[in-house]
Amino acid sequence: MPTESAARSRVVVVGAGHAAITLAGLLRQAGHVGEIVMMGDELDHPYQRPPLSKKFSDGNLEQWLRPPEFYGEQDITLRLGERVLTIDVPRQHIATSSGDEHPYDVLVLATGARSRPLPVPGIELSGVGHLRTLEDARVLRKWVADGRRLVIVGGGYIGLEVAAVVRARGGEATVLEREERVLARVASADLSAIMSDRHTTEGTSIRTGVHVTGFEGAGCVSRTVLAGGARIDCDAVLVGVGAVPNDDLAVEAGLDVAPGGGVLVDGVCRTSVPSILAIGDVTSRPLPGLAATRRLESIPSATEQARQAVAAILATEPPPPETPWFWSDQFDLKLKIAGIVRPGSEIVLRGTPASGRFALFHLHDDVVVAVESANASPEFMAGKRWIGSGSRVDPKRLADPGVALRDAEV
Repeated sequence: MPTESAARSRVVVVGAGHAAITLAGLLRQAGHVGEIVMMGDELDHPYQRPPLSKKFSDGNLEQWLRPPEFYGEQDITLRLGERVLTIDVPRQHIATSSGDEHPYDVLVLATGARSRPLPVPGIELSGVGHLRTLEDARVLRKWVADGRRLVIVGGGYIGLEVAAVVRARGGEATVLEREERVLARVASADLSAIMSDRHTTEGTSIRTGVHVTGFEGAGCVSRTVLAGGARIDCDAVLVGVGAVPNDDLAVEAGLDVAPGGGVLVDGVCRTSVPSILAIGDVTSRPLPGLAATRRLESIPSATEQARQAVAAILATEPPPPETPWFWSDQFDLKLKIAGIVRPGSEIVLRGTPASGRFALFHLHDDVVVAVESANASPEFMAGKRWIGSGSRVDPKRLADPGVALRDAEV
């Protein structure tokens, strides 16, 4: 049980995304009775982000994380369209764009990340955009409904998800990736090849090893320019070359940040300043089995860190660390990935990519360290469990679909 002082602390949360909303709800569930104030710089109610890239073309984009009445019922003060400008660490105050100051006992930074800019000529043209917010998704939906020829700069998960939706609707999608394969920074070469083949079969045009040097058009984009002078005709461009953590407030306040960006936190989301925590995409966090901290951009990671932060705020027993995982929807493939994909693993394929159901198990000395799966929930769940327990498997039995998963474990 939390102490009385911890339960009555004034908690101010900067950000109103998945991590922030989860934190606030869990605090109330755990018996926190103090004031909770949440600052969001967008005007829209806090919303689900996965549909922005996976289901932007149809259905309801406005999928709220909680019903609007939730905040009043839980006595959570939600201030939308308000940006936090500065943190006064010694006084434990924040100043906002409305001119107000807010004191805090505990400050939680849940500021997320923003789209990485692409500093090339023509980036300011109409029809060139990113996909990070609900408003971005509304614009993208209109582009696709209008039948615009779309160039996607960046072959990561977001870019491929968008391409899959565009092709499913019969639109034209060209993916440009500067690396030699799609998903180069986030997936194994095996999965990259499988997904590239599937996209090509579905009509996505994929070009790897290319560098975008600019965009051209008379007011509105009409061409994408590549190094060497080649040009690709288009009616719209989606730039998806990664994300940058919104750690500016933390840097200005003197908090420790990772060399590559992201607020450094420990296993319960504490920063280098005792009264300030950080959760979600803005953090660089420790992970089981890794010596260095790492940024994870996923809903499961945000939810896990929200639980950790609640334990830190209320001075209760922290939850055990979880195996990192995330998902991606492309065409009829439900991809689920657990663990950290890294070079040097032995990869064991179970199932067949052509059937649409398979799993790639990554082994180090027969210990499962990661699994990449498609439409294979039993394999994913077994892999996730093995990663968490450090289990050893027999690679030959694991590769044989005729052998039960439980019998592949050594």
